[in-house]
Amino acid sequence: MQRTLIDEAWQASEADPENGTARLAYFSRICEAELFLLLEHEVTGDQITPKIFDLEDGPIVLAFDSEDRLTEFTGLPAPYAAMPGRALVEMVAQQDQLGLGLNLGVAPSSRLFPPEVMGWLAQVLAERPEELEAHITALSAPRGLPEVLLVALDQRLARMEGLATMAYLVATEVESGARGHLLAFVDAAPGAEGALSRAVQSALSFSGLDAAALDVTFINADDPRAAEFARVGLRFDLPQPASAPRPSAPGTDPDTPPRLR
Repeated sequence: MQRTLIDEAWQASEADPENGTARLAYFSRICEAELFLLLEHEVTGDQITPKIFDLEDGPIVLAFDSEDRLTEFTGLPAPYAAMPGRALVEMVAQQDQLGLGLNLGVAPSSRLFPPEVMGWLAQVLAERPEELEAHITALSAPRGLPEVLLVALDQRLARMEGLATMAYLVATEVESGARGHLLAFVDAAPGAEGALSRAVQSALSFSGLDAAALDVTFINADDPRAAEFARVGLRFDLPQPASAPRPSAPGTDPDTPPRLR
């Protein structure tokens, strides 16, 4: 069976167990991947009923990073819900003492995550960078940021279809003389600020950097600052929908995880 990005991230983390960055990259892949949660029966409305397995160490639900792997585990077609990994993490962590089995028995990346790991991962996902409130006195090109963060930002913003037109990464200096970096989103969709902030925080958390390393702000394209951001900033283009969005299936919107029964 074809290797997946989770397989590759797992292999990299196993090859160098002391490499914290590799371990973070592995967890990042889980959160960013589309996962297939095994259900007790077909989806009903906006509610799903995961199939729960009672193990000696406590109950778990099972998820796989491809439909083929889920079918290989069950041996025949079975009901499932496809959702972003981050939505699954948040959903499982909300349930008391529930763990997650990922790719159990069907891939080298087979792993069992106990409730405490799911709680930690959900906490990482819940953190957000601060929106910049101080007055900026100078802007310049970004400098000194590790490549792993730039790659992580590019990967996450590439999944934020239609939530903003673009973003500019710049170095800043504020009134107090403090220096930092800022990611300015241009023309964010109404209500999208939370999802965009979480995407930035995810990139920060899984790159091993402190959240204070990057601020965020939201501007309109006609804002006088937009031209200066464009002049000195590193630009990230967010994908735009080709047509009207289709209704989301339960679990596909990370801001509204499906309800468990």
